[in-house]
Parts: sequence; C-alpha cells; structure tokens
Amino acid sequence: MAGSVRTVKKIFSGRPTLEGAGVRLSRIFGFREVPLFDPFLMLDDFGSPNPDDYMAGFPWHPHRGIETVTYVLAGAVAHGDSLGHQGVIGAGEVQWMTAGGGIIHQEMPELRPEALRGFQLWVNLPAARKMMAPRYRNIRAADIPEVDGPSGARVKVIAGRYRGTTGPAGDIIVLPTYLDIALPGDAVFEDEIPRDHKTFAYIFEGAGIFEPKGEPLPAGRAVLFGNGPEVKIQAESEGLRFLLVSGRPVGEPVAWRGPVVMNTQDELDRAFEDYRNGTFLRG
Repeated sequence: MAGSVRTVKKIFSGRPTLEGAGVRLSRIFGFREVPLFDPFLMLDDFGSPNPDDYMAGFPWHPHRGIETVTYVLAGAVAHGDSLGHQGVIGAGEVQWMTAGGGIIHQEMPELRPEALRGFQLWVNLPAARKMMAPRYRNIRAADIPEVDGPSGARVKVIAGRYRGTTGPAGDIIVLPTYLDIALPGDAVFEDEIPRDHKTFAYIFEGAGIFEPKGEPLPAGRAVLFGNGPEVKIQAESEGLRFLLVSGRPVGEPVAWRGPVVMNTQDELDRAFEDYRNGTFLRG
C-alpha cells in the first residue's frame, strides 16, 4: 500500500557517557530526547574490551516510576535487589525489572575472558502504574524464541510478537515489541507495527537502509521512525544486526531526576524524601 512504510523521522548517534561508579558507555538517547521516544526514556550501549571501562559497575541505587530492560550480548552482569533476587545475567539473557513504587538494586559486571557487551533500555510507566508493586524477571537465553524470517533473517523475540511467535516478556504495561534482528547481506526485513506505537531501531552490527530511498546507516546509529503501519529495512552487503523496539506512548508529563521518573516535581521530591527516610521500598 502506497505510503504505508514508515520513514525515518530523526537519526541519533551515541554520546560517550560516564555512569554508575565509573562505567564508560554510549548513550544513544536519554534525558534531552524526552518526549521524542515516549514511552522509552533512555537507551545505553555498554561494554568494552577493556575491563577498566566497566568493572566499577552500578552499585546499590534506587529506581521508581520506570522499568529497566538489560540485554546482555556477551560477558555477564551480577544482579541483586531489595526483593531478594540474586543472579547472573549471561550472554543472550534479559533482565526486565519493573521498579514501580520503589526498588533498590545493583548491577555489577563480572570479569570474564570475553568482553562485556549489552544494552539497557528505560521504559516509562503511566501515572496510574508508577507506584505499582515492583517485579523482576530474569529471562534465560533458551527461553527467547528465534524465528527464521524471509531472506535468511533471524529474529529473536524478546517481547511482543513476530510471525505468530510471542516473546517471553509478557504483561508489560506499554505493550512493547522488542526484537533482535540479524540480516544477511542485502536482505530485506518487513514487519507490521501498530500505527500508534512509537518505534525505533538501533544498529549494532553492519549497516542498513531504514526507509525507502534512504542512505545507508552504520553501527552506532539509532533511527526514530515516523508514523505508519509497517517498517521496511534492507541490509547492506556486509549484513546488518539491529534492535527494533516499539511501544504504546504514555503521553504524560515527565519529571526526571537521576534514577527516578515521575510526573511532577512534587512527586520527585517525595521520592527522594522517602529514600532519605527509609520509606522508599514498595512491594
């Protein structure tokens, strides 16, 4: 159908950023891009061949009002939280943590022979669910289905659906789709997306074209799509691997300070007062 394919609204390049106790990472989008990516708040690409860039990790810290999604491609990250969960997120695994009304956790990389590499995505919660009970899901690599698509595409379905296959991260507030897509050289990927869902792609290997008659984009770029019912993406000759993420916008004011995202300044002040007073945790 003419005009049905989404075009690229804007292209983003990662910014070197220092976070946690001294972790060097690339921030693909974040605070300054609110509300362009609504319901998504931030995407970080983390990892390095040099352990000094990441071993300091993210010691104990609070979250409220959001969900954090950590996807590890290589290496391992140890997790612990105030709900009592402890474990290690390894290669190909996902941690989907709903902070809701309040959780405290830590994410500490482990020293392994292989280099660390992964992504963390922050997803906003609507006002009606910001104070929901926190929850934690550790999704094993074996539980993430991989679907063979047309033209040799390989699609890992973390959340949402692709060609009749549903990802293991279900019952998520903004109804997201989160796909890890690998295309061989010159292959084309097409998929339908709800018209009202905000959609972006992040390239982390190879290069590709993300709109009709578009220019090739290399790894390290993110594209924010405009409206439309479908996307059409073509790999360059060296192949392409990218994340494709979409979700229903929240459409509410954002008040954001550090690890807490609420709707008003008063709610932010209350959150940090709760943290100081020892009344932050929920659930």
